[in-house]
Amino acid sequence: MTIGSIRPVKEKKSRKNKLPVVDDQSPLLPTKHQEDGGFDEFNGASYCGAVFNLSTTIVGAGIMALPATMKVLGLIPGIIMIILMAFLTEASVELLIRFSRTSNSVSYGGLMGDAFGNYGKMLLQICVLVNNIGVLVVYMIIIGDVLSGTTSSGTHHAGVLEGWFGVHWWNGRFFVLLVTTLGVFAPLACLKRIDSLRYTSALSVALAVVFLVVTVGITIFKLINGSILMPRLLPSFYDLTSFLKLFTVVPVMVTAYICHYNVHSIENELEESRQIRSVVQSALALCSSVYVLTSIFGFLLFGDATLDDVLANFDADLGIPFGSLLNDVVRVSYAAHLMLVFPIVFYPLRLNLDGLVFPSARPLTLDNLRFALFSGGLIAIIFLGANFIPSIWDAFQFTGATAAVCIGFIFPAAVTLRDRYGIATKRDKILSIFMIVLAVFSNVVAIYSDAYALFKKNSSPRE
Repeated sequence: MTIGSIRPVKEKKSRKNKLPVVDDQSPLLPTKHQEDGGFDEFNGASYCGAVFNLSTTIVGAGIMALPATMKVLGLIPGIIMIILMAFLTEASVELLIRFSRTSNSVSYGGLMGDAFGNYGKMLLQICVLVNNIGVLVVYMIIIGDVLSGTTSSGTHHAGVLEGWFGVHWWNGRFFVLLVTTLGVFAPLACLKRIDSLRYTSALSVALAVVFLVVTVGITIFKLINGSILMPRLLPSFYDLTSFLKLFTVVPVMVTAYICHYNVHSIENELEESRQIRSVVQSALALCSSVYVLTSIFGFLLFGDATLDDVLANFDADLGIPFGSLLNDVVRVSYAAHLMLVFPIVFYPLRLNLDGLVFPSARPLTLDNLRFALFSGGLIAIIFLGANFIPSIWDAFQFTGATAAVCIGFIFPAAVTLRDRYGIATKRDKILSIFMIVLAVFSNVVAIYSDAYALFKKNSSPRE
C-alpha cells in the first residue's frame, strides 16, 4: 500500500529544528511546548512507538465483529472487503495529511476549521465525542462481561473471575470495573503525551496477536480432526432485504479501521514528521493482516454459528483438550487488550472536548486543573454508563459507526471537494465522491435493515 504524493507547503523536517506550531483552531496537542511545564526534554517519538500507538488506535473491539461479517458476505468477498477498506482508509488519511500540510494545520480539527470555519471544527469534535465515548463505554461493558459475567434473556453467562473463584461481592461488575478504572484507566489517562503510551500499545498489540494465535491453533487442531465444515465462500441472498443486508457490514468495517483522530497527534510528536506516511502504511499493514487472519480462522472455527461478537463463542465448550483453559486465555487476553486500548482512544476524546468547551484557552497539557477535571469527569461518565446502562450496546454501536463513517470518510472527502487551495486532483475528487456515496448509502441501508428487522420482529404473531 502506498500513501501517494504529498505536496507540502511547509515541510516539517525534524523535531530538533522545529519551531513551536500553534493553531488557534486546533483542539489537539501542539508539537512542542517551550513554556514552563512543557516537554523541553522530549526530542520526539520513535518510529516504532508511533506505529504501535496508531495500531492500537485501529485494533479495538472491531476485531471481534469481523468474523461475523464473513457470515454475511461469505469468506471471499469478506476478505476482499477488509483489504479494500484498508486501502480506502489509507487514501482518506493521505488526504488529511496532504491538506493539513498545505493549510499548516496541526490537527484534524484545525483542518476542518480551515476548510469550513468554526462550524466544521465543532462538527468534527462532536463526532469524535460521540464515537469515542460510545467506543469506550462498549470497551468497559465488554471488560465487565468477560471478568464478572453477564445475564442475557434470563441466562447468566459466568465471567472468568466467577469461574475461578465463585460468586463473591469483590468479583461483581461494579467492584471489578471500579478497581480497573482506578488501577488501570485513571493512571494511564493521566499521561499527557501519546508517545508515553508506546509500551502499553506494544503490549496491547501483542495481546491481540495472542488471541489470534490461540484461535488459529484451535482451528488447525479441529481441521486435523475433521470437525470443521467447509465455510461458505460467497454470500447467500434470496430477496431484496437479504441483498441490502450485505451493505450493513460497511459501518462495521469502517469502525474497525477508524484512526483518523489520532494521526495528527502522533505526527506532531514524531522526531521526523515525514515518517508519518510510513507509520500509517506499517500500522495498516499490521492491522489488516491481523484482521484477515482473525476473520478467516474465526469464521472457519464457528461457521454460520459465529456471533456478532465472536468472543461470545468462546463461552461454550470447544470440544478440544484444555478447551476451558483456552477459553479463559482468549477472554482474559482480550479484556487486557481493551484495557490498554482505552487510554489511546481516551486521549483524543479529552482534547476534543477541551477544544469544544475552551477553544481559545492555552494548551490543555499546561493547565493541570483543567486537565484533571476533564480526565476525571469523562472517566466518571464512561464508568457510570458501563455500570448502569449496559443495554446501550446496540445504540452505541450504531452511533459509533455513524460517527466513525463521518470521521473516516465523509469529512476527509468533504475537505478534498472543498479544495480551498486548489491542490486536489481529478482522481482525488472522484475518490472523495465514491467515499461519500459509499458511506451515506451504507448507513442508510444499515438503518433501513435494522429498522425493518425490528419492525418484523415486533409485528410477528406471538404464540
